Amino acid sequence: MMTIDWHKNPLIPAIAQEHDSNEILMLAYMNEEAYNLTLSTGYAHYFSRSKQRIWKKGESSGHTQEVKDILLDCDADTVILKVKQNGVACHTGRKSCFFTSVMQEKEILDKTVDTDAIYGVVDTLYHTILERKNASKEQKSWTKKLLDDKDLMLSKIREEAEEVCDAIDHESDEQVIYESADLLYHTLVGLGYRDISPDRVKQELARRFGMSGIEEKESRQK
Repeated sequence: MMTIDWHKNPLIPAIAQEHDSNEILMLAYMNEEAYNLTLSTGYAHYFSRSKQRIWKKGESSGHTQEVKDILLDCDADTVILKVKQNGVACHTGRKSCFFTSVMQEKEILDKTVDTDAIYGVVDTLYHTILERKNASKEQKSWTKKLLDDKDLMLSKIREEAEEVCDAIDHESDEQVIYESADLLYHTLVGLGYRDISPDRVKQELARRFGMSGIEEKESRQK
C-alpha cells in the first residue's frame, strides 16, 4: 500500500473536490498531524503556512468539509479530498475558490486593468486589507497595526461610528461622506480580522431587502 513519506514531504498540497459534482473547491496544505486528524475525525484539517498551525476547515464559519474519500497521487506527495462541502469553500462567499477564468480575460491582459471597475472599490479594499494581514511584521502600515492590535481596532470602529453620528447631526454633507468612508474602512478591517468577506454582508442585505423580505416585513406590521 502506498503511503506518504512525511520525512521527505513534510507539507503536501491537498485539493478539496466536491464528491458528487467533482467541482474543485480549494487548495490548501497538510502536514502529518493535519492528515491524521482528517482521517480520524472525518472532517478536513489543514496546516496554515501563514499562521503556522493546524486548522479545521469551517472552525469559525461553520463551512466544514465532510471527507468521503482521500485520493493519493502516483508520487504520494499530493492528495485529493473528496468532500461534502457544508456552506461555501471560499472566503469570498463563493462555493469554490476557483472562479476567475484566465482564458476569458486573456484579451485584456496587455491592457491596464482597472480592478475597481472589475471588483468594486469595497472588494478591492478588502483584498488589500487581507494582503496587509498576511504581510510580515516588518511591513508596517496602519492597516497592519490595526489587525495586530484588536483593542485598538475595536476602539477605532467605535470612535468612527460616533463621528458619523455627530456628522449626520451637526456637519455638512461632505463631512458625513468623509466620516462614513472612515467608518466603512475600519469596519472592513474588522471583517478582515475575522476573515468574513463583504460578499457575505451583501448577501445578508439582499436577504433582508429582497422582495420576499420586504413582503414578510410588511405582513408582520399589519
